[in-house]
Amino acid sequence: MANRLASATSPYLLQHKDNPVDWWEWGPDAFAEARRREVPVLLSVGYAACHWCHVMAHESFEDQATADFLNAHFVSIKVDREERPDVDAVYMQATTAMTGNGGWPMTVVLDHDGVPFFAGTYFPDQPRHGSPSFTQVLQALSAAWTERGDDVRATVANVAEHLRREAALPAAPLTREVVDAAVGTLAAEFDPMAGGFGTAPKFPPTMVLELLRRYDGPEDLAAKARHMLARTTAAMAGGGMYDQLGGGFARYSVDRGWVVPHFEKMLYDNAQLLGLYARLGTAQGDRVAGETADFLLRELRTPEGGFASALDADSVGEPGGHAEEGLFYVWTPTQLVAELGPDDGAWAAETFGVTAEGTFEHGTSTLQLRHFPTDPDDQARLADVRRRLLAAREQRPRPARDDKVVAAWNGLAISGLVDAARRLRRPDLLDAAVGAAELLASVHLRDGRLLRVSRDGVAGPHAGVLEDHGCVASGFLALARATADPRWLDLATDLVDIALDGFAAPDGGFFDTRADAEALVVRPRDPGDNASPSGFSSLLHALVEAHALTGEGRYRDAAEQALPTVGTLAAKAPRFAGWSLAAATTMLDGPLEVAVVGPAGTERDALEERALSIPGAVVVVADGPVDGIPLLAGRTPVDGRPAAYVCRGHVCERPVTDPDDVRA
Repeated sequence: MANRLASATSPYLLQHKDNPVDWWEWGPDAFAEARRREVPVLLSVGYAACHWCHVMAHESFEDQATADFLNAHFVSIKVDREERPDVDAVYMQATTAMTGNGGWPMTVVLDHDGVPFFAGTYFPDQPRHGSPSFTQVLQALSAAWTERGDDVRATVANVAEHLRREAALPAAPLTREVVDAAVGTLAAEFDPMAGGFGTAPKFPPTMVLELLRRYDGPEDLAAKARHMLARTTAAMAGGGMYDQLGGGFARYSVDRGWVVPHFEKMLYDNAQLLGLYARLGTAQGDRVAGETADFLLRELRTPEGGFASALDADSVGEPGGHAEEGLFYVWTPTQLVAELGPDDGAWAAETFGVTAEGTFEHGTSTLQLRHFPTDPDDQARLADVRRRLLAAREQRPRPARDDKVVAAWNGLAISGLVDAARRLRRPDLLDAAVGAAELLASVHLRDGRLLRVSRDGVAGPHAGVLEDHGCVASGFLALARATADPRWLDLATDLVDIALDGFAAPDGGFFDTRADAEALVVRPRDPGDNASPSGFSSLLHALVEAHALTGEGRYRDAAEQALPTVGTLAAKAPRFAGWSLAAATTMLDGPLEVAVVGPAGTERDALEERALSIPGAVVVVADGPVDGIPLLAGRTPVDGRPAAYVCRGHVCERPVTDPDDVRA
């Protein structure tokens, strides 16, 4: 049996390279083999940090009897959803339509044209809780394929038609009234007790929170927006979803109150939350942003300067033992006393909400910090306790790291690091952002194309999708604003131009794959945000920012033409259109363009800080005029002092030198 996954760039695929299952990578050869053998295709989609993917792999894909049946009756394809988001998007849409929900691992069975006739997620190795075993599912599907071909073909036809219908997006204007109504809908869905939206599980609603930060509609709604923003950011930062020792956020909370997370840490979450907390301009925001930035640099930065995709939820406690979720992060009162002594141990248990009963499993607790101390002595004690516990935790078995570099998520990391560097006055964070951008520019950009992933400094073969172009362009634009280096502006506008040329849809919106990309059952197109911005919304922000820095009307025109294609979604389900709504809010009034010029120092820093506090403003800082950045053209200090030029559409007010005049 050929080991076809041994040379994969994906750590997830490499996890499966020694399975007894005869895996294929996605591609025409696998479908040709299925036609030759006249068997269906089993598609298994997951990612390296996925807990239930590991469980199903151990129970089923490492089991010889299960593998024997798969090898005899199917051609099996393994896909990393993070490496092939286009494949994942098509079949997740089908899975949701066929079952009512989705998730990973995703298990789909296809005909020879790639159209699904069965879909599901995790299947156990034995029948449990009314669910059949994976082997029973496989046996039934194989029998259906060979004995009930007409039923299979009818299902395939129905699913294909559904996918084609879903690809058509109804347009609707995205007006100020739609934005106001969206904020009203969010207020109705807000959890007033715990923050966030809905019940459980709760994912960090980062893009929606940025919408609320920028919103400036009627005062009653604006007050609600401010409250939802403050309550949710405080609740997330104080709960167990936030790593109270090492910084950084887990992927989501399994409960309503942000107490117990699903412990995997994803780059895309932390990159976005880093920027959001930095932009809050509060003491808590600065603390969380600084700690999260430190986590990124300490645990996710790769030797090449990029950022790895994720840390696992699980780690292995005993040699030869099974992986346990959360083992690295949870504590008991006894463990705290053992590390800190009786006095500090008891104080830490009370401070972090560690109880004898436990808040997680087996009497263990996550660490929470609902009330950050205000007394300087208590703050010093907390810092010392955290330092000692973090050092002790470093001796525990560490979760595995998915070290592939994804272009889109590194673009998000660059943007977040730039925001934190400017707010916190930390040049090391700006240096890290430049390092990641240099990796993207030198490794991921090749012959006018953006490649999605790299590992160990070598790019994989997969083409970048729309989110890669939008997020990387936004990261380069953030660097252009912070460094006044026109190279980053040139690289960003090149990517935006590629997206406008290769991803455009006839109605003014955008497809998720380039026009010359591999043809799938349908060409994926989803403007809805999930845990990270959609390709549509990420490009929308890049277009607005590119227009602000260059003054080129075609970028603004493209953004305005695209907005109606997300209008229906924004009106019906604003929680899944937060990033587009944030862009729309900015576009309604601007955005404001602010050029801060003059000699570096406290005066210029004060002007820049005040300008950055304006939600949605595009703020560039430089010593003086810069060729190649039109917003800085002709901008000079005033009488040798730093000055701020506040503009709309490159039409500027008189320059001001007093920070208080920037807002006015």
